[in-house]
Amino acid sequence: MMHIRIIVAGLAFAGVLLVGCDSAGSGDASSIESPKSTGSVGAALAEKSETLTARQAVAALGESIPELRFVQVYTEANDPNHLLGRPGGYTSKAAFSDSRVASATVEGLDKDAIERGGSVEVFATEDEAKSRAEYIETIAKSMPFATEYHYTVDGILVRVSRLLTPSQAKDYETAVKSL
Repeated sequence: MMHIRIIVAGLAFAGVLLVGCDSAGSGDASSIESPKSTGSVGAALAEKSETLTARQAVAALGESIPELRFVQVYTEANDPNHLLGRPGGYTSKAAFSDSRVASATVEGLDKDAIERGGSVEVFATEDEAKSRAEYIETIAKSMPFATEYHYTVDGILVRVSRLLTPSQAKDYETAVKSL
């Protein structure tokens, strides 16, 4: 009986590692590109039964929001939150910028900082995505500079810069509904 538990645990762990890998590649933090250059996501959107990767979700958002630019896909090695592929963590994550955020307000921040646009985090379940949003909101209550907009659909959490106006952020809310 103990051997079966060890084998099942090993297979589950291997599954988590495989899910944590982003099939779109590691992305290059040094390149910022239009989401349209990442290829068509029409087929991915048509297959609603399969969860989008963070990169695919950013590309889909970019089809509705022309100011959005893909920045990077995170890997286990460069994930700033150390949640990629871990229990309760996301299965993929990508950052994007939004040209409506004034350059002067984000000067000195990393090119993948949420304040520059936002990020997409994909979780195995919607509950995990909502829990992550609630966790971030709890932190933001004590640190107003950490406030951001959150939109979830299925297991996808879209985090949007607080530096966008409410009407600009509404563009993301609308776009997320079509993911």
